[in-house]
Amino acid sequence: MDLLDLPIVEVWWRDAEENGVVGWNDLEEMKEYAAEPCPLVKSVGYLLHDSESHISLLHAIYDGGCSSVEKIPKGFIENLRRV
Repeated sequence: MDLLDLPIVEVWWRDAEENGVVGWNDLEEMKEYAAEPCPLVKSVGYLLHDSESHISLLHAIYDGGCSSVEKIPKGFIENLRRV
């Protein structure tokens, strides 16, 4: 595979998150937080892998190497389009 020929994609996805501190938290504050939607994230990168379970993106590549890999579960993805 020629890394320089990988498709570029734009992905809108919902990130998982958690809130609170070790120890006790205020229940009413946690209820409010729990009802808020997960953050919507936009990633743009080179599509390195696409399977039933997830996609993997690179944010930079060159002939001899690449950036770290970002893996996004398919269930988190709201929209994916080739750029």
